[in-house]
Amino acid sequence: MSNILIIKHGSLGDLIQANGAIKDIKEFYENRKVFLLTSNPYSIFMSECPYLDGVIIDKRLPRWNFLYLHNLRKLLLKYNFSKVFDLQNSKRTRFYKKFILRNAEWSSSISTLEPGQNKKDFDKYPVLDRMELQLKKHGIPIKYLKNIDLEWAQEDQSKIINQYTNRDYILIFPFCSKKHKRKKWPFFKELISKARRVFKNKYSILIVPGPGEIKEANEFNASVVLINGKPVDIKMLISLINASKLVVANDTGPAHIASHLNKKGLALFGSHTSPEKVSIGNSNFKIINVKNLADLSVDTVMNKIKTILN
Repeated sequence: MSNILIIKHGSLGDLIQANGAIKDIKEFYENRKVFLLTSNPYSIFMSECPYLDGVIIDKRLPRWNFLYLHNLRKLLLKYNFSKVFDLQNSKRTRFYKKFILRNAEWSSSISTLEPGQNKKDFDKYPVLDRMELQLKKHGIPIKYLKNIDLEWAQEDQSKIINQYTNRDYILIFPFCSKKHKRKKWPFFKELISKARRVFKNKYSILIVPGPGEIKEANEFNASVVLINGKPVDIKMLISLINASKLVVANDTGPAHIASHLNKKGLALFGSHTSPEKVSIGNSNFKIINVKNLADLSVDTVMNKIKTILN
């Protein structure tokens, strides 16, 4: 029997958002094996996803690395994939369609376009709406796509919480990737200092850095959550977010996690994109959207935090 391949390389927030679509695909193909092609940082995390039968790592080496592409093609062909759901919809995956898995049936944003519609216009839709249209176009009933279940991705966080605090806590995520510095609000240090004065002993202020963020995390006046001196894994990150009283973040993976967990929180958006386009925000997880993040004051953010917590 042939197998099904889903492609989603990352980032973390994108993979979190894709969980509902993955579950819908697996439920539709319940008698077929469904595999995920993703990048190495997310392979262990997604290998525990109950809606997948396996995870294949794509190192995403340059396309001029013909030996790597040849070996990747040989590997993928062994799985006998008859259908590919391209949820990444990138130049790389379009290349894969043409040269690596050209005999499989592909579902992508391009195959979803209506007559006369161009991809540029389609890409303006919110990301979850795009996924919904893509799956529906290829006959997949939608049940979980916008009702993402992250129960499988949580574990007991009580030991690590007790290590860092004995009361309710607020999680601050002041980071962003080096490629997207426009996403970064510059006043998290001042916000943390103000929050400590305002909340005193009511809430602890915690920071959970990812790989490469520990040095920066130590620059803030907050408790830096680590396990044996190393960043927590993705499941523990999700568990800590779920147990928190409030999350404040830039437009990054933790903000997407908090939003889909329906946690109280706040994401700060500049002009790089809109919260609607990336499908983030709900009745509990709020958004401040400004043209220039440098113009967003600490007092404005602090007042919004107090409103959310009341």
